[in-house]
Amino acid sequence: MKMGNIIIVFGIILLIIGVMVNLLGRFGIPKLPGDILIQRDGFTFYFPIVISIILSILLTVIFHLLGRR
Repeated sequence: MKMGNIIIVFGIILLIIGVMVNLLGRFGIPKLPGDILIQRDGFTFYFPIVISIILSILLTVIFHLLGRR
């Protein structure tokens, strides 16, 4: 692939991620089973581990398909 095409593909991916983050911000982050949520007095810790795993799998598939020649 030419460098220009790679930049366009990454730009489209960033655009999609930006739209998803914007929509998640409006509706709140979905809490899936397996996500870590710790609430104490005046302290909240949320780590979306399931969302991280799903995002990792999706990005792995996308980069694998883009890297094929």
